[in-house]
Amino acid sequence: MKLDTVAGKRVLVTGAAMGLGKLFAERAVREGAAAVVLWDINEAALKETAAELTGRGSAVHHHVVDVASAESITEAAASVREQVGGIDILVNNAGIVRGNSYFWETDNRADIDKTMAINSLGPMYVTLEFLPAMVAGSTEARVLTVASSAGLVSNPRMSVYAASKWAALGWSDSVRIELEQAGHDHVKITTVCPTYINTGMFEGAKGFLFTPILDQQKVVDTSWREMKNGAPLLVLPWTSRLNKALSGLLPIKLRDLFLDTVGVYHSMDQFTGRKK
Repeated sequence: MKLDTVAGKRVLVTGAAMGLGKLFAERAVREGAAAVVLWDINEAALKETAAELTGRGSAVHHHVVDVASAESITEAAASVREQVGGIDILVNNAGIVRGNSYFWETDNRADIDKTMAINSLGPMYVTLEFLPAMVAGSTEARVLTVASSAGLVSNPRMSVYAASKWAALGWSDSVRIELEQAGHDHVKITTVCPTYINTGMFEGAKGFLFTPILDQQKVVDTSWREMKNGAPLLVLPWTSRLNKALSGLLPIKLRDLFLDTVGVYHSMDQFTGRKK
């Protein structure tokens, strides 16, 4: 079923201190959510965002959470259940990216573990804290997971990030099918696969043919609408859908030639990432 509004719902957003997460949280407050729970590891930015959103009609709660840690997730989830009860709308947004080097040039091996933990395992553990209650309930519930177009096609200079997003996409869409198979139609899973977004997280990355850097507000607006509609998969922009389709149809050598020619395979050459 379609969900017209999140008014009166309890919403949790990971990575909520800045970027897409902050915009998702703002959207929930603006739409009249009963409670909006903000999770982030950046305590200073998290407190600022919570202060900005407080007093606008929704009860705002914030928790310093490291989604790379299953223990941190479990502890914070218990606090959330004590404060607001269950969660109706879960937005798995937290993520990190490391790139601009070939895999064998990896200096910090901990980056591999952290990227996989935050981008792949994090959404799984967070969802596992709240999905059982969603399934057991009868009201409309949603899980929105922000994956990436990097989970659709291979891309050099971001191999671990691509792997983490392939995992997130495969897991999220499989859970969607499980819910349908088990007849839990009131719970919908939406997976979003955007290309590079102008949050600063992908500073230095380049757009490619017909694929400019995406505007973060437009990504949030579209994702929010499709989440409420219960759409299974959102790929942004249309060129990513084309690239995925051609990747499945063309022989690998032709696929590589195509993606290299349009610029996909060089989009991370000048990547620097968010300035700390």
